[in-house]
Amino acid sequence: PQAPSTRNDIRDCSADPPYLPPTATNTTARLAVLRDTLRTHGVHAYIVPSTDAHMSEYISERDARLGWLTGFTGSAGTAVVTRDKAALWTDSRYWTQAERELDCNWELQRTTSIESIGTWILKVVPAEGNISLDPFLFSIDTWNSYSRALHGSSRTLLPLETNLVDQGWGDQRPPPSSSEIYSLPAEFTGSSWQEKVAGIRQRMEQHVRRPTAVLLSGLEETAWLFNLRGDDIPYNPVFYSYTLLTDTTISLFVEQSRLSVQARQSLRSGCPGPLCVELQEYGQVSAHLRRYAQGNVTVWLGTEYTTYGLYAIIPQEKLLEESYSPVMMAKAVKNAHEQEMLRAAHVRDAVAVIQYLLWLENTVPQGQVDEFSGAQRIDAFRWAQEHSRGPSFESISASG
Repeated sequence: PQAPSTRNDIRDCSADPPYLPPTATNTTARLAVLRDTLRTHGVHAYIVPSTDAHMSEYISERDARLGWLTGFTGSAGTAVVTRDKAALWTDSRYWTQAERELDCNWELQRTTSIESIGTWILKVVPAEGNISLDPFLFSIDTWNSYSRALHGSSRTLLPLETNLVDQGWGDQRPPPSSSEIYSLPAEFTGSSWQEKVAGIRQRMEQHVRRPTAVLLSGLEETAWLFNLRGDDIPYNPVFYSYTLLTDTTISLFVEQSRLSVQARQSLRSGCPGPLCVELQEYGQVSAHLRRYAQGNVTVWLGTEYTTYGLYAIIPQEKLLEESYSPVMMAKAVKNAHEQEMLRAAHVRDAVAVIQYLLWLENTVPQGQVDEFSGAQRIDAFRWAQEHSRGPSFESISASG
């Protein structure tokens, strides 16, 4: 392998002055602002994940806090900033990319284990120090792992509901999506949202613990339950939302102004009554859950998609925890109509791929095709198919 000094596409922090490639981001000012905020809050270390408040695999630009703070644009990583140090943990897919995008304010840690993050924190944070994070960006399991890593170390894991990165990002942070949330036509679903709600309520009744409510945090859970779609996250037909489905009421937390007229009519068609969807603002979910949890209730949730922030609102004895919510389990089993629609979609996609292979055979010998123009072409063939809403991820195009 080449020595780092002979490569000009990655940083060399040992050189004098340090060498940074043009792809690196200068993070000095961003870190200075964050460190001022740390001091104000009495915090010694702040943990920044790559997820959003719904544990989504893919995120919107507005939620790319790790990318803004560090300059690193890989899809998975964790940053920790102390009053005088900053480090990024990521896996082997991204090590070279990180060396191209980070400046010399950052140490690159070539692992992703929470034990190694905890060990680093214990080295650099003094005894009695506070380690903070936004509890609405960490899963229950991840919070528990950090808690175990710091247990007995005389350091405190302190949840802070104010996101300190957002404070520094300020008005440069991309705005929330304003695009329309629309109803999926009945021809694609095979069952109405009212039937789906009835099915979930039946599961609640049949469960040995007889839960009174199901809390939905995963974006695809709410989209599936109400047969609604949006485009808040590239390549994912979802929208920011939470749902609290109780045995007698339905609360949908969403930016109401974005619902299409048809979607709103569909949701309100059962009002008043147990199939009436009460629309609440997206930001009200914590306050609503706090009020609900004061009653004689049991809340059923899936730990994989629920953040520690929401989980901590509900008293332990009123929780029914499973890895996945009953909605996620029901969604995984496709009805006969959905199966038929899946097959039809694959046939349409196969037509686009065959058109592309034919185009390649005819065009490649002319020497006019590169990987990028090839990816654009297959996207165009797919878009031309009926019902296309675009690809499910950015085309991965490589030759040779």
